[in-house]
Amino acid sequence: MIIAKRNNDDQKYLKFCEADVQKLSDIVKYKKLDLLHQHFEGMENLVKVLGAHSENGITDDAENIRQRRTIFGSNTYQKPPPKGIYFFILEAFKDLIILVLLVAATLALAFGIKQHGLKEGWYEGGSIFVAVFLVVVVSAGSNYRQSRQFQKLSKVTNNIKVEVLRNGRRQQISIFDIVVGDVASLKIGDQIPADGPFLNGHSLHVDESSMTGESDHVEIGAEKNPFLLSGAKVANGYGNMLVTSVGMHTGWGAMMSTITRDSDERTPLQERLDRLTTYIGKIGLTVAFLVLLVLLVRYFTGNTQDDLGNKEYNGGKTKSDDIINSMIRIFAAAITIVVVAIPEGLPLAVTLTLAYSMKRMMADQAMVRKLSACETMGSATTICTDKTGTLTLNQMQVTRFWLGEEVIVDYTASKIAPGIQRLLCQGVGLNTTGSVYQSASGTMPEFSGSPTEKTILSWAVSELGMSTEELKHDFSILHVEAFNSEKKRSGVLIKKAHENTTTHVHWKGAAEMILGTCSKYYDSSGDMTSMDQDKMKRFEQIIQDMAADSLRCIAFAHKVIPDEELKYKEDGKTLQSLKDDNLTLLGLVGIKDPCRPGVEGAVRACQDAGVHIKMITGDNVFTARAIAIECGILKDDQALNSGVVVEGVEFRNYTEDERMDKVENIRVMARSSPFHKLLMVQCLKKKGHVVAVTGDGTNDAPALKEADIGLSMGIQGTEVAKESSDIVILDDNFASVATMVSWGRCVYNNIQKFIQFQLTVNVAALVINFIAAVSAGKVPLTAVQLLWVNLIMDTLGALALATERPTKELMKAKPIGRTAPLISNVMWRNLMAQAIYQISVLLILQFKGKSIFKVNEKVKDILIFNSFVLCQIFNEFNARKLEKRNVFEGILKNRLFLGIIAFTLILQVVMVEFLKKFADTTNLNVVQWFTCIGIAAVSWPIGWFVKYIPVPDTPIFSLLQRKRKKASTEDDAC
Repeated sequence: MIIAKRNNDDQKYLKFCEADVQKLSDIVKYKKLDLLHQHFEGMENLVKVLGAHSENGITDDAENIRQRRTIFGSNTYQKPPPKGIYFFILEAFKDLIILVLLVAATLALAFGIKQHGLKEGWYEGGSIFVAVFLVVVVSAGSNYRQSRQFQKLSKVTNNIKVEVLRNGRRQQISIFDIVVGDVASLKIGDQIPADGPFLNGHSLHVDESSMTGESDHVEIGAEKNPFLLSGAKVANGYGNMLVTSVGMHTGWGAMMSTITRDSDERTPLQERLDRLTTYIGKIGLTVAFLVLLVLLVRYFTGNTQDDLGNKEYNGGKTKSDDIINSMIRIFAAAITIVVVAIPEGLPLAVTLTLAYSMKRMMADQAMVRKLSACETMGSATTICTDKTGTLTLNQMQVTRFWLGEEVIVDYTASKIAPGIQRLLCQGVGLNTTGSVYQSASGTMPEFSGSPTEKTILSWAVSELGMSTEELKHDFSILHVEAFNSEKKRSGVLIKKAHENTTTHVHWKGAAEMILGTCSKYYDSSGDMTSMDQDKMKRFEQIIQDMAADSLRCIAFAHKVIPDEELKYKEDGKTLQSLKDDNLTLLGLVGIKDPCRPGVEGAVRACQDAGVHIKMITGDNVFTARAIAIECGILKDDQALNSGVVVEGVEFRNYTEDERMDKVENIRVMARSSPFHKLLMVQCLKKKGHVVAVTGDGTNDAPALKEADIGLSMGIQGTEVAKESSDIVILDDNFASVATMVSWGRCVYNNIQKFIQFQLTVNVAALVINFIAAVSAGKVPLTAVQLLWVNLIMDTLGALALATERPTKELMKAKPIGRTAPLISNVMWRNLMAQAIYQISVLLILQFKGKSIFKVNEKVKDILIFNSFVLCQIFNEFNARKLEKRNVFEGILKNRLFLGIIAFTLILQVVMVEFLKKFADTTNLNVVQWFTCIGIAAVSWPIGWFVKYIPVPDTPIFSLLQRKRKKASTEDDAC
């Protein structure tokens, strides 16, 4: 027998039957209503068997929760084991060039040992082995870290909050903390957290497409289909469910246990970089082939010399082992040129940048669900934002109440007729998806639900003396019409308990919507007065005045319906439609929701960055205009301009040409529905804008999916909205949206910095080795040395440049746009200046180094290698700023960059001075070291001076194409 604590007054432990976990799972999973009655004799008995209470839930003591988790399992599912470091090492070894290098290293090792013995013969082959292994391990380590980052983000993404009833109190807990017996509260947009039957609620429809693939919404009812499946989404209505299966015992858990989150998602930028890498790789292969051809020709024609100055190849006199060793050396040199030429570090730089940025974005209150959003956000030209909770604090308070034509300040019974007070309490307490919990200790009541619902409930309890317990006892709810984003109102049909004479309809919603359905109104004394044309205009003016004061206006209306006027279904239930005409206005409340501190600065920052801000809200025109002015979206003079503030219906009624013509000018769209928001996003995209959209409701899902970047709200956002979005704003704050724009630009900017840095190395290395091979028959940089340069470029360089934080300058530039080239004219100018300098200096060292420094061939080659590496280290500073001349600005704040530079310098000293056999180097004296540093340091003034050279805004290749077209046009004309 299982012991569980039941949530009742005497708090006694009751014994209940051992529930078969598999039977509970099968009943819901396969929707077996007959088995529910057969095994548990209906819902009421099942609730008792699980030691729960349909209205109060279970007890919240630790022992009870522990027992339930032990017996029925936890609400988690088993995942395939994450990929370890060895998987990524093996993946790295699958690279074709790495495999070719390993073959070359093996042959060099074998023939080296055969020719020179084990003591000295392993140096060349062993060095290549070690260098390749270092490159592989560092690359695999970076990918492994990124994989771990995705796992952490996945845990945060899946950890959604769920409302449950425990000890009679509605509270939010993690979905992982749900246990069998819990009574979970569901509303529109929620994800169903576990399997279980429906207990109570109204108009509940769920979307089970994630489980069944069927797009049609399923109606849930206590009699025909009471089964709710984990992973489904609530599409309409609200209700409570009893949790009977969790975790691996649910169909969702079994399915998700076989799925791993794909961390190999390719972003648009990564795909563009892959194409760039392929193109540069083809150039590298061509150069490597030419070098191979030249070296082979020079070797077999006797134009190459060994370390002693003798000809390497003397026809038939040369031993076969020497020929094979020379062939391996030449082949390895050519392959290594390919390794350096192919910028494999570009995709790695993107990976590092995105992984780092995602981690920092989490600290800045944004959780990235789709990698591509990181970079796309930097291209955003327009942000369509919600008002409530995003621009405002979502800390609402009723500040004004109109009863008839009188503002009520004193809420005592003498000012409000008792009958009106009772009707208001009914309209607030029964027409709501929120709830009130009053503890036995008599402390302040706790309110749950949406911010608007909690605000109105709090007002009714404190000012009108409403008691939700009494209302639930005195009235039964016959039918509910849930809040509709088109009609912007909700309604409830109620009847007094044990009475069959009359029913009451209560409506609540946007003031002007409710007002349009009213033909009468109550005054403070309780008298009903006809709503003539003058009175209607008077109430419209009241609503406008409240809206102009930035108040959100909610109206309550009521109607008594005789029982004979109600229509019934065959089962005796009322038809699913409520009377919404000839209503009587009960009252108007004005809700104040202050703007968030700092939102005006965030809006201005986006506008300064060339990003247009459009506010799309369900509030009326006057409220929307007032809030937009307060937030800085509208200037006072703009607010009066025609076409700047429109209503959603007005926008929809435009012709397509009118919409396309006017959409740019619109700053505020009021009284909008999700369809209007979607229509605006589509128009903006057709105009060429990169559009970001914020949304928190289920109905926002189409606009969030349609937008280039969907931004859902982490606090008030529904699970459907989050599922449809690319980024979740954890604090619902527009300032965080502005921060995301800054991070998006930072990602793109960091990758451009690395492209400039790496292509400088690629160009310099290719040209130097090619010219040296053609002229001297020997490349100055050995395979191991080039692999070391590759390691500096691909990994350490990417890590140094990919971790720069956003700067203020980024938010002063124009949006990047959809078609901006990866390599801008500024980058071409910078990298060509540095590459030309490096090529010039290193070729002088190649041909005149021995005579200038009075050194032998070996020392000259090391001077070239050392100068080349130091040039890249110094050029990393230049790459930090693409356009600014002061490349040292903010350098002390980036300790990681300074640490990597210091680490690289130390490793270079070790390579030259201590790893002579491994790296084929020799010692350099102090003068030679300072000479190399001096050569490298010249890149700083070059970088400073070259930024004075102006470049056209139009991409250089576009200019060349225009010139070609112009020339061809002139030829045709001739």
